[in-house]
Amino acid sequence: MSRSPVRRRPSPIRAPRSLTVLASAALLVPLLSVAPPAGADAPGSGVLQVEFARAASRHGVPESVLLAVSYLQSRWDAHGGAPSVAGGYGPMHLTDAVTARARTVPHHVEGEEDARGDSSRPSHRGADVPASGAGRPPERLRTLERASRLSGLPAEELRTSTAANIEGGAALLAAAQREAGLPASADPADWYGAVARYSGADDTATATAYANDVFDVIRVGASRTTDSGRSVTLPADPSIVPATGQLEALGLRKPASGPVECPATVACEWVPAPYEQFGDGDYGNHDQADRPVSQSIDYIVIHDTEADWRTTLDLVQDPTYVSWQYSLRSSDGHVAQHLPLRDVGWHAGNWFVNAKSVGLEHEGFLTSPDSWYTEAMYRASARLVRYLAARFDIPLDRQHVLGHDNVPGPTASSVRSMHTDPGPYWDWAHYFRLLGRLIAPSAGPRADVVTIRPDYGVHRPVYTDCATAGLPCAPHGSGAVRLHTLPSADAPLVKDVGLRPGGQESTTGVNDTGARASTGQSFAVAERRDDWTAIWYLGQRAWFHDPAAEPTSVNARGTVLTPRAGLSEVPVYGRAYPEASAYPAGVPVQALSPLPYVLPAGQRYVVGGRTSGEYYFAPTFETDGHTVVRGQEEYYQIQFGHRIGFVKAADVQVFRT
Repeated sequence: MSRSPVRRRPSPIRAPRSLTVLASAALLVPLLSVAPPAGADAPGSGVLQVEFARAASRHGVPESVLLAVSYLQSRWDAHGGAPSVAGGYGPMHLTDAVTARARTVPHHVEGEEDARGDSSRPSHRGADVPASGAGRPPERLRTLERASRLSGLPAEELRTSTAANIEGGAALLAAAQREAGLPASADPADWYGAVARYSGADDTATATAYANDVFDVIRVGASRTTDSGRSVTLPADPSIVPATGQLEALGLRKPASGPVECPATVACEWVPAPYEQFGDGDYGNHDQADRPVSQSIDYIVIHDTEADWRTTLDLVQDPTYVSWQYSLRSSDGHVAQHLPLRDVGWHAGNWFVNAKSVGLEHEGFLTSPDSWYTEAMYRASARLVRYLAARFDIPLDRQHVLGHDNVPGPTASSVRSMHTDPGPYWDWAHYFRLLGRLIAPSAGPRADVVTIRPDYGVHRPVYTDCATAGLPCAPHGSGAVRLHTLPSADAPLVKDVGLRPGGQESTTGVNDTGARASTGQSFAVAERRDDWTAIWYLGQRAWFHDPAAEPTSVNARGTVLTPRAGLSEVPVYGRAYPEASAYPAGVPVQALSPLPYVLPAGQRYVVGGRTSGEYYFAPTFETDGHTVVRGQEEYYQIQFGHRIGFVKAADVQVFRT
């Protein structure tokens, strides 16, 4: 049975452990201040702190509560007045979804990518995208209009003025305290219920998780310089014990029951993706399995939804669409689980990765740099990933916690259709800090391996094509560095022959991953010259600006490989499939199809792991005929370009640096 075009987004899926990401810090740590962005108004750096103090005093809200709520929403950033994906404006994330709502192009909508990624079966063709935005948004997406009524400030001023936005947030908190019948206490501990209400959640689990996070921020403290260059500090109050009993009086619903697999520290509900047969061997939207008994789970894949929350849930509940394990809501970090972890979702466009991964979809838009991810969502995601990593023994590093944009095409023909989310605006350094894994140096100067780590706040490379083809995107922090053919910003960008078989140069387009290295990825050093570092990347020498005064990488140790003696080059694969002799009768042999890249002699690439060739044969709705084929052929996973790749162990020699 044929289906409509595959859902794809222009942007939405043992071995030596990598030592390039070091363990340190707890999940909740104070963030260090960073230098203000270029052109910031440094003399006014204390003004924002004063605005918080003034609004807190005027509305009788403890300043620490107001600061912590704002930190959890926006980390005190104003985002240039642009709304988040949830329609939230300013440091207090006051929501106005009607005004903010824009085009929605979900995962797997454009092009020919098959999210299932198994070339042995007909491509999965997904359903049409449901209409987004019909009807009045829920109350949690309309807090700005209420803040306007409470504060007397015009809605437009609340959207565009940082001071007014803070004032509106303080008014909402004060109103929540009054409505709970509680006095405007000077003790922050007495505001637990008001903070839970501020989250906008209508269930106890989400409201509790949100309030707990706010009071963790108060307990630990925080300090940073915002996107407008203004410094804010919240002193730690380690002795605070919030009045958690206030939650009962809010009358919130209990979350939907179901077989959720989440840590107790996140709010998680069961919103199942359907498993439905259509006839003639055609079914959707995932495959049943028995992981990790049948296969190990080795990867966690980070996506963004390219859709609002309601559209995301509508799509994953459509049996003719595709599926993933978890969705995370931007406004409050709420989590919905859609598949049992034992089953295989169709999300990464590479069947080998799908069969061995868990997919997390985060409400957001890649090409809208200021449709920002909230701190609440980052923290919920980090807690979920820590839980998954501990449960399945997945290393917390960038070789195993992948962006969808790091997943390789399974075959040469699929390279150009692979997705590019979550893109250059996902803050990997902050995310790994929340994971308890600081991306820090693990070797001394002049090491043979570097790990990419620009300062997200001040590193603002120009990208294009976010809103209009050829035009620059809004200036924004980025965790990715641009790669040149020579040590000069004027030199051409390196080429990606998989994306452009004709040999054209890579571009600065926000969806062009051909000349981009991302925070946490590790590469072997090819050369150093003045303020520039060259790495081996896609079979070529690639240079990035890395000045000592403002480095964009850290020195690291690692395991690297190179072609074994006597080989001029070795092929690179997008999947680690078994040799032909390993397939039993009745299971079609999968071709060992190399990608359009080679790894030349003399070049080195960082190893992320070693795995035996493996293929999950799942051609039918019923699981009786499902088979895991394992071979003798072994592979190394490497960081080959922006995406990972695989090379045969027999083709290479491996050594530590």
